[in-house]
Amino acid sequence: MLFSVIFVAGCTDEVGSQTTEPTKEVSIGYVLWDSEIASTNVLKTVYEQAGYDVELMAVDVGPLYQGLSDGQVDMSISSWMPATHAAYWDTYGDDIVMVGENLQGAKVGLVVPQYVTIDSIDEMNDVADKFDGKITGIEPGAGIMAMTETVIENYSLDYTLVASSSAGMAAQLTDAYADGDWIVVTGWTPHWKFVRFDLKYLDDPQGVYGGEEYIASLARMGFKEDNPDAYAILERFSWTPADMESVMLAVEGGETPEVAAKAWVDANQDTVIYWING
Repeated sequence: MLFSVIFVAGCTDEVGSQTTEPTKEVSIGYVLWDSEIASTNVLKTVYEQAGYDVELMAVDVGPLYQGLSDGQVDMSISSWMPATHAAYWDTYGDDIVMVGENLQGAKVGLVVPQYVTIDSIDEMNDVADKFDGKITGIEPGAGIMAMTETVIENYSLDYTLVASSSAGMAAQLTDAYADGDWIVVTGWTPHWKFVRFDLKYLDDPQGVYGGEEYIASLARMGFKEDNPDAYAILERFSWTPADMESVMLAVEGGETPEVAAKAWVDANQDTVIYWING
């Protein structure tokens, strides 16, 4: 099995019950970032409302694209384009269907608290001691990590990129912010940290991180033909950064992703019914 971390969720019939239709099933792959946990659990809840059993597969970015290209997973709404996941799309894109954009206005880059007195990446070497010469990153295979290695090289930064996780990065940022310490992290929008803390992106004069990003929905080859109704739901799924951040904030505040997603779905039934029925 390619996928190293698997969480299965869905609905099952009661013992002894009779079904008159074949079971409707879909599988969704995603990466363990707060943003993608939020969106994937919302989509899972939508499919369940539409009568599907849903299998969630949480993996690193590389295996996600490989799994889609191999047909091991039906779909994902975790593709950051055009820059962050460009290398993965270059490798696997010929064997994956680009369904469309599900969120506009995304961004990635180096993020610091507003109280940090520099505003650009090309100022970082002057204050390397204040940051302890390190950039706090996330999972090693993430596209933003490869881009940040390029940033370190292109700007000749005297910094080490320290791999962590999405949750680990957020925890270190939270601790540093509470103490008023300087910290620079690999960051992206939408994310609850921009609602909770007063943060800013460092300017990127060389444009290594690219401009505005969007999050795309992907499907395996043949999924539309195998399951046109499920594909149509995926095709219609689209929401805003504010929507995503509201779910992320609920999770960060202590709700489970499932409960936070269901609350959003229950509160936005007009949108959900459109996604399901068109």
